[in-house]
Amino acid sequence: MASSSDVKSDVQISNKINDERPEKFKGVDFKRWQQKMQFYLTTLNLAHILKEECPKLADPDSRESLLTVETWKQSDFLCRNYILNRLDDTLYDIYSAYSTAKEVWDSLEKKYKMDDAGAKKFVIGKFLKYVMVDSKPVTKQVEEIQILMHELHGQGCSINEHFQVGAIIEKLPSS
Repeated sequence: MASSSDVKSDVQISNKINDERPEKFKGVDFKRWQQKMQFYLTTLNLAHILKEECPKLADPDSRESLLTVETWKQSDFLCRNYILNRLDDTLYDIYSAYSTAKEVWDSLEKKYKMDDAGAKKFVIGKFLKYVMVDSKPVTKQVEEIQILMHELHGQGCSINEHFQVGAIIEKLPSS
Protein backbone atom coordinates (compact mmCIF):
# COMPACT_ATOMS: atom_id res chain seq x y z
CA MET A 1 0.00 0.00 0.00
CA ALA A 2 1.32 3.46 -0.93
CA SER A 3 2.18 5.75 1.93
CA SER A 4 0.81 9.27 2.09
CA SER A 5 4.28 10.63 1.28
CA ASP A 6 4.37 8.53 -1.94
CA VAL A 7 0.97 9.90 -2.99
CA LYS A 8 2.04 13.45 -2.14
CA SER A 9 5.22 12.99 -4.19
CA ASP A 10 3.24 11.68 -7.19
CA VAL A 11 0.88 14.66 -7.00
CA GLN A 12 3.82 17.10 -6.83
CA ILE A 13 5.44 15.49 -9.88
CA SER A 14 2.13 15.56 -11.77
CA ASN A 15 1.55 19.22 -10.88
CA LYS A 16 5.11 20.13 -11.87
CA ILE A 17 4.66 18.54 -15.32
CA ASN A 18 1.35 20.34 -15.85
CA ASP A 19 2.87 23.67 -14.76
CA GLU A 20 5.51 23.47 -17.48
CA ARG A 21 3.31 24.69 -20.29
CA PRO A 22 4.71 25.97 -23.58
CA GLU A 23 5.42 29.62 -24.24
CA LYS A 24 2.67 31.53 -26.00
CA PHE A 25 2.72 31.12 -29.78
CA LYS A 26 3.35 34.47 -31.48
CA GLY A 27 3.30 33.32 -35.10
CA VAL A 28 6.89 32.07 -35.46
CA ASP A 29 8.53 28.68 -34.88
CA PHE A 30 5.21 26.87 -35.21
CA LYS A 31 6.74 23.41 -35.50
CA ARG A 32 8.56 23.79 -32.17
CA TRP A 33 5.50 25.24 -30.43
CA GLN A 34 3.28 22.52 -31.89
CA GLN A 35 5.53 19.73 -30.58
CA LYS A 36 5.71 21.31 -27.12
CA MET A 37 1.95 21.82 -27.10
CA GLN A 38 1.31 18.21 -28.12
CA PHE A 39 3.53 17.03 -25.28
CA TYR A 40 1.75 19.33 -22.83
CA LEU A 41 -1.68 18.12 -23.96
CA THR A 42 -0.46 14.52 -23.68
CA THR A 43 0.53 15.10 -20.04
CA LEU A 44 -3.03 16.32 -19.49
CA ASN A 45 -4.49 13.28 -21.32
CA LEU A 46 -6.09 15.56 -23.91
CA ALA A 47 -3.97 15.07 -27.06
CA HIS A 48 -6.36 12.44 -28.43
CA ILE A 49 -9.02 15.16 -28.82
CA LEU A 50 -6.96 16.71 -31.65
CA LYS A 51 -7.56 13.59 -33.77
CA GLU A 52 -11.11 12.64 -32.79
CA GLU A 53 -14.51 13.90 -33.81
CA CYS A 54 -17.29 14.08 -31.23
CA PRO A 55 -18.71 10.57 -30.81
CA LYS A 56 -22.19 10.07 -32.23
CA LEU A 57 -24.99 9.49 -29.79
CA ALA A 58 -25.62 5.80 -30.51
CA ASP A 59 -28.67 5.52 -28.28
CA PRO A 60 -30.21 8.77 -27.00
CA ASP A 61 -31.84 6.86 -24.13
CA SER A 62 -28.58 5.21 -23.04
CA ARG A 63 -26.96 6.82 -20.00
CA GLU A 64 -23.59 5.39 -21.08
CA SER A 65 -23.90 6.92 -24.55
CA LEU A 66 -24.81 10.32 -23.09
CA LEU A 67 -21.92 10.08 -20.63
CA THR A 68 -19.46 9.27 -23.45
CA VAL A 69 -20.55 12.33 -25.44
CA GLU A 70 -20.49 14.61 -22.38
CA THR A 71 -17.03 13.37 -21.39
CA TRP A 72 -15.75 14.07 -24.91
CA LYS A 73 -17.31 17.57 -24.90
CA GLN A 74 -15.70 18.36 -21.54
CA SER A 75 -12.29 17.14 -22.78
CA ASP A 76 -12.71 19.13 -25.99
CA PHE A 77 -13.61 22.26 -24.00
CA LEU A 78 -10.47 21.88 -21.88
CA CYS A 79 -8.21 21.07 -24.85
CA ARG A 80 -9.53 23.99 -26.93
CA ASN A 81 -8.97 26.44 -24.09
CA TYR A 82 -5.50 25.10 -23.23
CA ILE A 83 -4.54 25.70 -26.88
CA LEU A 84 -6.16 29.14 -27.03
CA ASN A 85 -4.46 30.18 -23.80
CA ARG A 86 -1.05 29.35 -25.28
CA LEU A 87 -1.67 31.75 -28.19
CA ASP A 88 -0.62 35.39 -28.27
CA ASP A 89 -3.61 37.71 -27.70
CA THR A 90 -3.88 38.71 -31.37
CA LEU A 91 -3.95 35.04 -32.42
CA TYR A 92 -6.34 34.22 -29.58
CA ASP A 93 -8.84 36.71 -30.98
CA ILE A 94 -8.67 35.04 -34.40
CA TYR A 95 -8.79 31.39 -33.34
CA SER A 96 -11.30 31.69 -30.49
CA ALA A 97 -14.04 31.72 -33.14
CA TYR A 98 -13.49 28.00 -33.78
CA SER A 99 -15.79 25.77 -31.77
CA THR A 100 -13.64 22.65 -31.24
CA ALA A 101 -10.02 21.98 -30.33
CA LYS A 102 -9.56 20.02 -33.56
CA GLU A 103 -10.79 22.98 -35.65
CA VAL A 104 -8.39 25.36 -33.86
CA TRP A 105 -5.48 22.91 -34.23
CA ASP A 106 -6.17 22.10 -37.89
CA SER A 107 -6.53 25.78 -38.76
CA LEU A 108 -3.25 26.70 -37.05
CA GLU A 109 -1.54 23.80 -38.79
CA LYS A 110 -2.90 24.80 -42.21
CA LYS A 111 -1.77 28.42 -41.80
CA TYR A 112 1.62 27.93 -40.18
CA LYS A 113 2.79 24.74 -41.91
CA MET A 114 2.68 26.81 -45.11
CA ASP A 115 4.94 29.37 -43.43
CA ASP A 116 7.27 26.52 -42.39
CA ALA A 117 7.47 25.44 -46.04
CA GLY A 118 8.60 28.98 -46.90
CA ALA A 119 11.18 28.86 -44.11
CA LYS A 120 12.52 25.55 -45.43
CA LYS A 121 12.84 27.03 -48.93
CA PHE A 122 14.66 30.06 -47.48
CA VAL A 123 17.18 27.92 -45.54
CA ILE A 124 17.81 25.69 -48.58
CA GLY A 125 18.42 28.80 -50.68
CA LYS A 126 20.87 30.22 -48.13
CA PHE A 127 22.79 26.94 -48.09
CA LEU A 128 22.93 26.62 -51.89
CA LYS A 129 24.01 30.25 -52.40
CA TYR A 130 26.64 30.26 -49.65
CA VAL A 131 30.11 30.98 -51.06
CA MET A 132 33.34 30.95 -49.08
CA VAL A 133 35.66 33.94 -49.54
CA ASP A 134 39.38 34.53 -49.03
CA SER A 135 38.82 37.52 -46.74
CA LYS A 136 37.41 35.43 -43.83
CA PRO A 137 39.10 32.61 -41.89
CA VAL A 138 38.17 29.18 -43.26
CA THR A 139 37.25 27.87 -39.80
CA LYS A 140 34.72 30.70 -39.33
CA GLN A 141 33.16 29.94 -42.70
CA VAL A 142 33.00 26.20 -41.98
CA GLU A 143 31.16 27.07 -38.75
CA GLU A 144 28.69 29.17 -40.77
CA ILE A 145 28.10 26.23 -43.13
CA GLN A 146 27.61 23.91 -40.15
CA ILE A 147 25.01 26.33 -38.76
CA LEU A 148 23.22 26.31 -42.11
CA MET A 149 23.29 22.49 -42.12
CA HIS A 150 21.89 22.49 -38.59
CA GLU A 151 19.09 24.83 -39.75
CA LEU A 152 18.39 22.47 -42.67
CA HIS A 153 18.22 19.55 -40.26
CA GLY A 154 15.85 21.57 -38.06
CA GLN A 155 13.59 22.03 -41.08
CA GLY A 156 13.53 18.28 -41.67
CA CYS A 157 16.11 18.23 -44.50
CA SER A 158 18.71 15.59 -43.77
CA ILE A 159 21.97 15.64 -45.72
CA ASN A 160 24.26 12.64 -45.61
CA GLU A 161 27.82 13.10 -44.42
CA HIS A 162 29.45 12.51 -47.83
CA PHE A 163 27.30 15.25 -49.37
CA GLN A 164 28.14 17.64 -46.50
CA VAL A 165 31.89 17.12 -46.99
CA GLY A 166 31.55 17.51 -50.76
CA ALA A 167 29.50 20.69 -50.35
CA ILE A 168 32.11 22.25 -48.06
CA ILE A 169 34.92 21.36 -50.49
CA GLU A 170 32.89 22.76 -53.40
CA LYS A 171 32.31 26.03 -51.53
CA LEU A 172 36.02 26.57 -50.83
CA PRO A 173 37.46 29.62 -52.61
CA SER A 174 39.22 28.82 -55.88
CA SER A 175 42.60 30.16 -54.71
